[in-house]
Amino acid sequence: MPNTKIFDDLSAKLSELLKNSPAKDIEKNVRAMLAQGFAKLDLVTREEFDVQAQVLGRAREQLTALEARVAKLEAQSNTTAK
Repeated sequence: MPNTKIFDDLSAKLSELLKNSPAKDIEKNVRAMLAQGFAKLDLVTREEFDVQAQVLGRAREQLTALEARVAKLEAQSNTTAK
């Protein structure tokens, strides 16, 4: 198992180095530009997507049940009409 302390120390040192460099400003600017670009797109969160997927699943179940019910009623109607 790798020693995570070494990785933590390295990560902390790199963060410290980047904090005081122009790269941090570039990162902030890129993040801001990406956030602005994503805001213009019509995106939804994963949570919203999952909720809508559940709603769609329930709607499909109801549709299947209604189709079966209509088929049964049509069958009854056909036997009654004969």
